[in-house]
Amino acid sequence: MGHISHVNELKSWLDSLWAPWRVEYFERADHSAEFLRQAAEAANDREHLVICRRKSAFLIMNRYPYSAGHLMVVPYRAVSRLEELTDSEKVELLDLACYAQRLLEKVVKAQGFNIGWNFGVAGGAGVIDHLHLHVVPRWSGDHNFMTVLGGARIIPEGLLPLYEKLQEAVQKDAARVQNPGWNQVSSMAHDQKSDSR
Repeated sequence: MGHISHVNELKSWLDSLWAPWRVEYFERADHSAEFLRQAAEAANDREHLVICRRKSAFLIMNRYPYSAGHLMVVPYRAVSRLEELTDSEKVELLDLACYAQRLLEKVVKAQGFNIGWNFGVAGGAGVIDHLHLHVVPRWSGDHNFMTVLGGARIIPEGLLPLYEKLQEAVQKDAARVQNPGWNQVSSMAHDQKSDSR
């Protein structure tokens, strides 16, 4: 390759990836390691990307996702080991993980999942003193040439637009719970459609 004298000559050999949503990551002023505790105590769920809350745990988006829709299930109490959780916290964490799967199947059409815990620095934990369960959606073929050859992951959607979609689905689920008759009729209609396929 010879000397490049003009910026337009770059176009012949340099490809650009247009990712304007990345601004969401670096514009954020607060990069505190206490982000899970802050989210647990926050009143503004959108600001902290909290998807939903239960009695002893909540569901939050990962700001630095492995894939679009990477969620974390987090107890309100900051504990670092599973044995420190109460029985009710354990049940609620798994229940929220199940809910996260259903939500991601609906919203991002997830075809599979990686679900797991990271404990301690050696185990890959980014936050050591506040355990959390990762729910990472996967799709057939999501390890393409960019990941394998380029050493880069492509996250196809910004955090806030995806947050809004997840919130919309959560609100619809909440409406169904509040009106169980509608939910039952809707479920029966969905089952009939599925049976006819």
